[in-house]
Amino acid sequence: MQEYIINGLLIVVALLAVILQIIGMRPSAGMTKKQKVMLWRILTATVLLLILQVLGAGAFEVFGAAGRWVRLAVFLVDYLVIGYDILKKAGKGIRNGQVFDEHFLMAVATLGALALAVYENGDYLEAIAVMLFYQVGEWFQSYAVGKSRRNISDLMDIRPDYANIEREGKLEQVDPDEVGIGTIIVVQPGEKVPIDGTVVQGESTLNTAALTGDSLPREVKTGDEIISGCINMTGLLHIQTTKEFGESTVSKILDLVENASSRKSKSEDFISRFAKIYTPAVCYAALALAVLPPLVRMFAMGLDAGWETWIYRALTFLVASCPCALVISIPLSFFAGIGGASKAGVLVKGSNYLETLSQTKIVVFDKTGTLTKGVFEVVGVHHNTMEEKKILEYAALAESFSSHPISRSLKTAYGKEIDQNRVTDVEEISGNGVTAKVDGVSVAVGNAKLMKRIGVEAVECHQVGTVIHVAINGAYAGHILIADVPKPTSKEAIANLKKHGIKETVMLTGDIDKVAQQVAGELGVDRVYSELLPADKVTKVEELLAKKTAKEKLAFVGDGINDAPVLSRADIGIAMGALGSDAAIEAADVVLMDDDPQKIVKAIRIAKKCMRIVYENIYFAIGIKVICLILGAVGIANMWVAIFADVGVMIIAVLNAIRALNVKNL
Repeated sequence: MQEYIINGLLIVVALLAVILQIIGMRPSAGMTKKQKVMLWRILTATVLLLILQVLGAGAFEVFGAAGRWVRLAVFLVDYLVIGYDILKKAGKGIRNGQVFDEHFLMAVATLGALALAVYENGDYLEAIAVMLFYQVGEWFQSYAVGKSRRNISDLMDIRPDYANIEREGKLEQVDPDEVGIGTIIVVQPGEKVPIDGTVVQGESTLNTAALTGDSLPREVKTGDEIISGCINMTGLLHIQTTKEFGESTVSKILDLVENASSRKSKSEDFISRFAKIYTPAVCYAALALAVLPPLVRMFAMGLDAGWETWIYRALTFLVASCPCALVISIPLSFFAGIGGASKAGVLVKGSNYLETLSQTKIVVFDKTGTLTKGVFEVVGVHHNTMEEKKILEYAALAESFSSHPISRSLKTAYGKEIDQNRVTDVEEISGNGVTAKVDGVSVAVGNAKLMKRIGVEAVECHQVGTVIHVAINGAYAGHILIADVPKPTSKEAIANLKKHGIKETVMLTGDIDKVAQQVAGELGVDRVYSELLPADKVTKVEELLAKKTAKEKLAFVGDGINDAPVLSRADIGIAMGALGSDAAIEAADVVLMDDDPQKIVKAIRIAKKCMRIVYENIYFAIGIKVICLILGAVGIANMWVAIFADVGVMIIAVLNAIRALNVKNL
């Protein structure tokens, strides 16, 4: 029965190798040359083993007395085809003083099994099958790592190879490092923007998917700031650089990603320490299992030593004990998690931050630019005696000569081209507003002080914000409400955070209390602290940190330079919409590549999924190992059970780790 099962497994492995080779011919498969060679080795070793199984030992009787050694030689060829690199790595480890690793365990176990088979003139199948199935597991591990690396490499595609500079009417390609600040560079359709800058000529559509994870294109025109790493899709752009290449967004992002693997989580550190103690321990335990019971049987019990039985059990113990599943799958899970997050426009600086993010229970937000748009917008026209459009037209024209943010918001709300020839007798009254004549009509635009000044009674607004009163020909015409409006997804993001285990949401702002309370109430934030200076925000975060438990983590979400001290102080700092915000990128542990608050929810869900996979692999791998080690030591489990304990568990753990890459539906 066992023979049929073994042959069945070998046929499955051979078919799998053939199928994977066919798949590997497609460029989209992303299979390396080394992986393809390994598949050929697996296929060759499997087919040869199947042939030897079919032929049986009797086929070698034609060689007479030498038949035994001819059979051994053929099996050894098969063994070397599949396992020469493992023997090589084990030898290298011994030379370098790093003896106890999975390659050493595999080499000792398989060579020992071969030696036993030679001694007994027995079955070489087990030794070769152990190495074969181990290599199958190694191949899956290699492909999984490659797959997660490719996801990060997709992000790396944002690295520009050159920058175009126009000289004597011709475009010349230069190294981006050679381009100084203030240089005019030309970006053609289909090319990457190499350096941060401002558009001085042209209009186009940008693909920012590699940076933000958002497939929607972004429109840019003259005067717009533009960041490196985007792909120019339609028009020709002339861009004046505002940073050197080394300080550009694309360089900072690449540095982040490249250094992510150097920051290990507590789980990874535990596994590394565990492997260093565990591997030597099981080697000595296997040695004791091979030597002590026979000696006890011989000298204490007067029985036959049974060396073959106990050496076989020791070898089975070694195969079953190999820590591959843990050592490989745990770092791979984190690597895949970071790769999956980067695909979604969330840059995590290290697996330690991924682990911390998964434990977050308190989320503290900056208000302006994080939960709100950070720009003044007209949100309403109230108590108006004429059409809204007409009031906005009068107000925008009267304010057309001012560069004040409120003036700009009025002009934006008007939405038409401003003809300043229609405006005369403009007088700007400091701290009050503006008076002017528009098409010969007297217009006054400003605060309540201005209305009092011209003898017009202003009507108070029932909503919170900046109120701009308008008087036409000395009569009150209504007021325009201007406010920093919440982002469309802020309310939903706060609600989703609470659904996913966040215990408390807090908002910190330098804004007046009335405005802060309204925004907090509108969005569903639990607690709000207003009228804070940047230093006060740090103090508040420290107070919140002191009140929470050790297992609970606090995340701070900010959007810019002012938030850098708080980002650094929190358990985990999240930079929101940090495209181009150098200070935020430097200070934060997690960088969201656009300004959508929903990305915070996504980041936390990715982190939780990753940690769930990590713990699944730890419990599964250790549980199966312990059971198989016990069964192997008492002689219940044979080498085939040990193979499952090692290779089977590793393949399952690796395939489970790959799931961390899939973040689409989170």
